[in-house]
Amino acid sequence: MGIFMWIIFGALVGWLASLIMKPKKGGLIRNIIIGIVGAFIGGYIGSFLGIGSVDNFSVQGFLIAIGGAVLLIWILKILKI
Repeated sequence: MGIFMWIIFGALVGWLASLIMKPKKGGLIRNIIIGIVGAFIGGYIGSFLGIGSVDNFSVQGFLIAIGGAVLLIWILKILKI
């Protein structure tokens, strides 16, 4: 995916993950960063466990990215960041 598509994908994933986890801090830039980093985390874990990756736009990749973003928000909440 191109950089523009990663930004759009990250914003959407970060926004959905923030709806699920309801963090105290938010905003568009934070959602984009959480979405992109969460997609990398979810993709890494998904590849490691053999359940898929986020190489392209698919429902499976989208769900894996949301899972990674939710995990990232959960970790940030524990660290109080």
